[in-house]
Formats: sequence, structure tokens, C-alpha cells
Amino acid sequence: MTAPEPPQAAGCPVAHGGGPYAGASNGAPYGGVSNGAAAYGGGLPVGVPLTPLYGQAVADDPHGLYARLRERHGPVAPIELEPGVEAWLVLGYGELLELTRNEALFSKDSRHWRVPAEGRLAPDSRLQPMTAWRPTLLNLDGAEHQRLRAAVSDTLAQIDHRQLRETTETAADGLIDSWGPDGTADLIGQYARALPLLVSTQLVGLPTGAGPRMVELISHFVDSGPESVRAAGEFQEILADLVRRRRSAPSADLTSWLLAHPAGLTDEEAVHHLVVLMVAGNETCINWIGNTLRLLLTDRRFRATLTGGRLTVSDALEEVLWRDPPTQNFPGRWATGDTVLGGQYISAGDMLVLGLAAANADPAAQGAASAAQGSLGGNRAHLAWGAGRHVCPAQHPARIIVETAVETLLHRLPDLQLAVPSGELAWRPSPWSRALVALPVLYSAFTPPRPPAPERPAWTPPTAPPEPAPNPSGSTPSAATSTERTPDSGQPAQRSWWNSLVGWWSGR
Repeated sequence: MTAPEPPQAAGCPVAHGGGPYAGASNGAPYGGVSNGAAAYGGGLPVGVPLTPLYGQAVADDPHGLYARLRERHGPVAPIELEPGVEAWLVLGYGELLELTRNEALFSKDSRHWRVPAEGRLAPDSRLQPMTAWRPTLLNLDGAEHQRLRAAVSDTLAQIDHRQLRETTETAADGLIDSWGPDGTADLIGQYARALPLLVSTQLVGLPTGAGPRMVELISHFVDSGPESVRAAGEFQEILADLVRRRRSAPSADLTSWLLAHPAGLTDEEAVHHLVVLMVAGNETCINWIGNTLRLLLTDRRFRATLTGGRLTVSDALEEVLWRDPPTQNFPGRWATGDTVLGGQYISAGDMLVLGLAAANADPAAQGAASAAQGSLGGNRAHLAWGAGRHVCPAQHPARIIVETAVETLLHRLPDLQLAVPSGELAWRPSPWSRALVALPVLYSAFTPPRPPAPERPAWTPPTAPPEPAPNPSGSTPSAATSTERTPDSGQPAQRSWWNSLVGWWSGR
């Protein structure tokens, strides 16, 4: 990719300190400067507004929004993240791959961003929690990124996948048992939002009572809402206290393993990486569970193929990662120099947002065969996990939690149906997450939970490798994905402990 000679005042089409773009914000028109895009005859026409990527518009019909942006601007579109804060949304599948694979030109370091450097990002901006620089693998390139990524990946590798599946199933059974006899439930508030936190608080070593507050805080700053800055500060302080306690008294949890890693993370680095693990892990699982259950409850074709055995829950999970990925947009990359991407001139310091959902919907990504079949369940070429060196390192534990959550619910409540018309389901107005507000359902059949697994000493290696269990569903066998047990890799959940915890969560 060659860097062209940019026209005067090139870059994101909002004021960069004068010129034709000065004062363009909050939907104000821009244009009149050539951006080199042949489709526009050498420049965007005067009067084209910046498209807001916030508020109800991005919740009500994001797919329609991305299609209109693609039709109007091509694979890279000018957007507004909040009034007066411009960026580029990368909609093209190929362009997003190019963006994520070129660290030299598109850095993860948000300190390159021109907006705060020019004093245009308010200290209390709701974008701060998602864009501020932190010493984490998300915000660094090169050798430092590799050091921190190794610490996170190696820590996650110590999770016993078989035990994670059992723990998740036990927690799911406890939540379902708590719903009562009236045959109604909200699968978001009473299941998807609770289950990942019940599991992850145990994994990182947080007190069990911290779960509901953590969900609330995560929702605030992932939605980039008015409480986002305050919520981010409180969330970080909870984890800072955990790090201080584990530094002096290690235990068998992710926090202790992260602190003990040879990479030698400081307390500050450990806190910030726990923020990453808790936010990315829980928000992803919550939305992935909710969006998968919505697909199964609203798409009769898909549910019929699932119950008929032609597709598996794993196929449903992949379909959701294509259609409605848990993270629809992700910030971001920052241009280190002037260049061109997708026919648009990009200036040094511009922010580029990864349009994960939009790139998945790019006709070039799916192909005629997949479109004709109407299902993408067997195709894992989506970009829901990102791409390049910064691809998500926690996708496999997340898949175990979500797959177990969906399978357990369908086993326990096989006659689930929506309690409202599908058109009445509402989405959270987040520019980043694709998340339902609620998923109300009705059911009549309560299938007893599976018998609990026999108790055994805490996470000790078995005397011989276990035989893989029969797998008629076709979903990922736990034995094939389990890592070798370590003497201090966790504590198996006991049924009575989970029942008391779920009872507390449900207000009993």
C-alpha cells in the first residue's frame, strides 16, 4: 500500500484545525476536498453528513446502517463517535484484514490519536473507557505486545476445560432451578448476564458477591453511556484490591497465575489485564449467549435443522458470529502516517474503528455458495474475534462457556418460546456491543438436571487420561479441548455452594 500525496486538509472529515472540514460535527456537512475515491468523481460531495455511530440508530438497525454506509462511501466510511469526535469505520472484509495486519501503519497505541492531542476529547467523554491508552496487550504493538500476550495466553491455558464445562453446567442448572414454577423468564437478565459472571468471578478469585455489581459496571462503560467514566474507575479499583491481595497471598486462580508469570507484570499491568479479561470475556459471553438464543427462538428454519440433527449448537454459535457478533465494532487502530485505505485518504493520527459485523456482511466475505445455502454455521472465516496479531486470545474458554450455557438450557427447557413478538425485542444502544436488553420466554416442561459429577480432589491430575465421551451432537468434545491438569488449577464447584450462590443472586 503506497502513501499518496494527500489533498489539502486531508484526513477524517471533521475539523483538524481549519480548512474545508472546520466545524463539521454532530451531523454537520463536510466535503469539497478530493479524497481520491473514483466512485465519487475525485471527492465526496459537499453536504454529506457524518453518520453518528451512537444512540438508538446503531441499536435499531445496525445492518441497514452499515449497508447504507457501504453504498455511500465504499469499504471505509466517515463516522462520528460523539458530537465533534470523528473516525473512520472500516466496513470491508479485505480492508479490515489489511488494517489489522499492518501494525507499522495502523497502530494499536491510542496515544497517536489526534482528537485528544488537539484538546477535542473531554475529560469526561464517554469514549474514554474504551479508547484511553493502558499498558495492556490491547494498546501496544511489537515486542511489548508479545510479552503481555504471552502472559495472558499462558494464564488462560491453565484453565482446565473439562472442569470449566462442568462448572458452567452446574451454575446454569442452579440459575434455571431458581426461576420458579410460573413458566416465564428473561433469558438475558436471569441467565445470560448472570452465568458468565458466576463462572469468571470464581476463575479470577473475586468474592462471589461481587458478580451483580460487576455486571452493572461493565454494562455502563461498554455502552459508552453517561456513567461510563465513573463505572470504569470503580471497576478498576475492585480489581486493584484483588491484585494487592493475591500478590501477598496467591491462590489457584487466574489473578495469581498472571502475577506469577515469567513476564513479570507489575501490579498496574495485572490490573489492566484483568479489566481486559473481565470486560471482554464477560461481555462477549453475555451477548453471544443472548444472540444465539434469540436466533434459535426467532428463526424457525434454523431451530428445525438444529432439533432435526442436521446442525449442532456449535453451528448456531458460528452463525451468530457471522450475523450478530457479540462485539459489532471495536476501537481501534490509529494511523501513524498519511495513507489510503479503501479509497479514502487517511491522515496521521486518525482513528479507525474495526467494523466487525459490517465486514462479516461484506458480500466479498461470504461468497455465493454460503449465500445460496442461507447458513454460515460451518464457516469460521468471520472476523468476530478480530484478526492479525491482536486476535482474541480467550475465544476458546468463551466458546466452552457459551456452548455449555446454550446446550444446558435447551436440555432443561426443550419447549422454550418467545413471550413477545420478535419485533418487540430491544437492543442496547451501544456502538460496540450487539446486545439485547431482554429476551422474555415462556416454557412448560422442566427437565431434571443431569446428575452431578462425582466429587474429586481439587484439580489433581487423573491417574490415566480419560476416555472421550460419546458425542452424538457433534459439538466440541471437552476431552479434545482440555489442557493438562495442574495441581493448583482450581476447585470443582459443589452443588450446594452453587445453589446458595444462585439463591443469593436471585434474591432468595
